[in-house]
Amino acid sequence: MTDVTEAPLSLCARDPQVPAERLVAEMVPPPRFRDARFGTYIPDPAQPSQAEAVEVLSGFAAGLGGEGAAGGGKRRWFARKPAAPAGPRGVYLDGGYGVGKTHLLASLWHATPAPPERKAFGTFVELTNLVGALGFQQTVRTLGDHRLLCIDEFELDDPGDTVLVSTLLGKLVDAGVGLAATSNTLPGKLGEGRFAAQDFLREIQGLSAQFRPLRIDGEDYRHRGLPEAPPPFAGEEVERAAHRTAGASLDAFPALLEHLSRIHPSRYGALTDGLRAVCLTDVRPVPDQSTALRLVVLADRLYDREIPVLASGVPFDQLFGEDMLKGGYRKKYFRAISRLTALARDAGPLVEA
Repeated sequence: MTDVTEAPLSLCARDPQVPAERLVAEMVPPPRFRDARFGTYIPDPAQPSQAEAVEVLSGFAAGLGGEGAAGGGKRRWFARKPAAPAGPRGVYLDGGYGVGKTHLLASLWHATPAPPERKAFGTFVELTNLVGALGFQQTVRTLGDHRLLCIDEFELDDPGDTVLVSTLLGKLVDAGVGLAATSNTLPGKLGEGRFAAQDFLREIQGLSAQFRPLRIDGEDYRHRGLPEAPPPFAGEEVERAAHRTAGASLDAFPALLEHLSRIHPSRYGALTDGLRAVCLTDVRPVPDQSTALRLVVLADRLYDREIPVLASGVPFDQLFGEDMLKGGYRKKYFRAISRLTALARDAGPLVEA
């Protein structure tokens, strides 16, 4: 805790302009997985598929090195025909919640022998945002000389975006880019939350032959004894903490939701630049699905950047109504609740004297 004399920052006062180059440069594993490596992934001895995944992914990373490997350079664009790959150019990490798929995906990114500017890591939403910012053809040109593209949380619940990204991946495969992905599960599927390989391979249609499914078994540790959202603080406590915490923002939750509607989600990361904490007053249930989906993106960016969130109002597990938690986007909402709850626990020390 730091005593400060300046008023807290305000997210609502920010309107960041993000050049396309920054969107590309920021396609790296988030800070939470900055140090993720295959050596720091501890396989469960009772789940041999976990050790196998490390071995297979290590070999996949090694195969992406060298001038003749995937994304060997822009000169490939002028070739009469791309070099035929020796095998599938992609891996799909197929597993339930909490088995470490993102850790392994980030480890693959780090292990691939290429400079950071020649490999990209992002969520499905970040990739669609990049296409929106650059345009389809420029995105193909920008990513086409990469060795590796990692897509976390490939979203199977948006048919339009799925077709867009599948078409993009087809172009990148033709250019020789290596691919790796994880995904959510289509809503309403039997065994939802477990394995999604069949859904994934069907939805990407003609690209299915380019992906080797890599099943990762394990217990769903994030759903074992997960603490309930901590009780919110009084509004006065939140305001006091915001004023005495250097780098904290302070906003009324309804005003923030309204502000998010005027900013493209691709800029939500820049919205949090320099923040050490986010303080919110009057948190209340989200009124509609469009607003809820914007909040999900903000929650992801805050979680990626490990920014604690201190709040008054309703607990975060009451943000989304029953109709939302039973609808097609329920996985996104449960993820947002889980992540905001973790950030709320991190924010507890901000109210200490």
